[in-house]
Amino acid sequence: MKKEMILVTGGTGYIGSHTVVELQKAGYPVVIVDNLSNSNEEVLDGITNITGIKPEFVKADCTDMEAMKALFAKYPGIKGIINFAASKAVGESMQKPLLYYRNNLDTLMNLLDLMAVHEVKGIVFSSSCTVYGEPDENPVTERSPIKKATSPYGNTKQISEEIITDVINAGAPFKSIILRYFNPVGAHPSAEIGELPNGVPQNLIPYLTQTAIGIRKELSVFGDDYDTRDGYCIRDFIDVVDLARAHVIAVERMLEDKSDAKIEIFNLGTGNGLSVMELIEAFERATGVKVPYKIAPRRAGDIEQVWADPSYANDVLGWTADTPIDDTMRAAWAWQCRLRDRGIM
Repeated sequence: MKKEMILVTGGTGYIGSHTVVELQKAGYPVVIVDNLSNSNEEVLDGITNITGIKPEFVKADCTDMEAMKALFAKYPGIKGIINFAASKAVGESMQKPLLYYRNNLDTLMNLLDLMAVHEVKGIVFSSSCTVYGEPDENPVTERSPIKKATSPYGNTKQISEEIITDVINAGAPFKSIILRYFNPVGAHPSAEIGELPNGVPQNLIPYLTQTAIGIRKELSVFGDDYDTRDGYCIRDFIDVVDLARAHVIAVERMLEDKSDAKIEIFNLGTGNGLSVMELIEAFERATGVKVPYKIAPRRAGDIEQVWADPSYANDVLGWTADTPIDDTMRAAWAWQCRLRDRGIM
C-alpha cells in the first residue's frame, strides 16, 4: 500500500533528520521544511547517503504564514505532520523568552490553521518532559501532574499542548499524538547524521564530544550539590534513533486510525535515570577518551532529577528504547570524528 506524504518541520535538525531517515526507511514520502537556524542543508546529503532517497526540501520559516501556504500549495498530498520546528535550549530560553514564545507558538498555530484547510489527518507534536517540571516522584508517567514550567522553553511546550487540545476539542478534523521526550542523545550509527548545533552547543553531548576532541577547553558540569545519589542532575538519556522510530509508529497510528482517540500522549524514555557524571563516565568507558570538566554553579531552569516510566508507550505503541548507553556514546563520538575528518568541526 502506498504511504501518504509526511511534512517534517525542522527536518534538517537533530531529531528531525533521524526521524526523516526512519520515515523513508518505512516507505513514507517526506517533505522537509526548515529555516536552517540551527542546522545546515548538508544534512540532506547524510539522509540521502543512509536511505538512498533525497527528501524534498523547502527552506522557509514556519512562522511565515505566506511561505507555509506556498508549501502546502506545492505539496497538496501532505496528510501527516511531525512538528520539530522549535527553539529548544532551556538556558537560552531564560535569556531570550520572546524568541521562544514567538517561534514555538506561532509555528504551531500556523500549522494547525493550515491542517484544517488542506485536510491533513494528524500532527505528531514534539513535546518534552519539561512539562512535568520538578516531579513529585520518579519515574514519571503520563498521569503525573503538569507543573509550573521552570523555563520559557518548558512553558512553550505546555502552552503548545494546551493549544492542540483546545483546537481538537473545538472540533478540528484531525488527530494529534503528543510525544513527551526525555533527553535525546547520540547519533546515527552510520555517522552520516548527528547533532550539529550552529555556534556553541547548548546541549550536553555535543559540548562533551567537542571537548573530548579538543574544540572546547572543558565541559562545565552545572551543580554537584543536588539531592541525588551522587550530587549531580539525573536525566533519562534516550538514543536518538530509538526516539525517531517512535515517530514513525505514531504517524502510522494516526493515518491508519488505529485508535479512536483524537489526542494521545506518550512518554518516550528508557525508564532509567543516569546522572550527568555517570553519562560522562559512560562516554569515557565506551570510547577510551577522557573528557576534561569542571564543576560550575547550578544553572537557572535546570530540574534536579527526572526519568520516564515508558510502559504506556511500550504497551500501546509496541515501542521500546533499548539501545545500550555505551553504544549511544560510541555513535556520538563516531559522528564527532566524522565532522573532524570532513573539516567541519
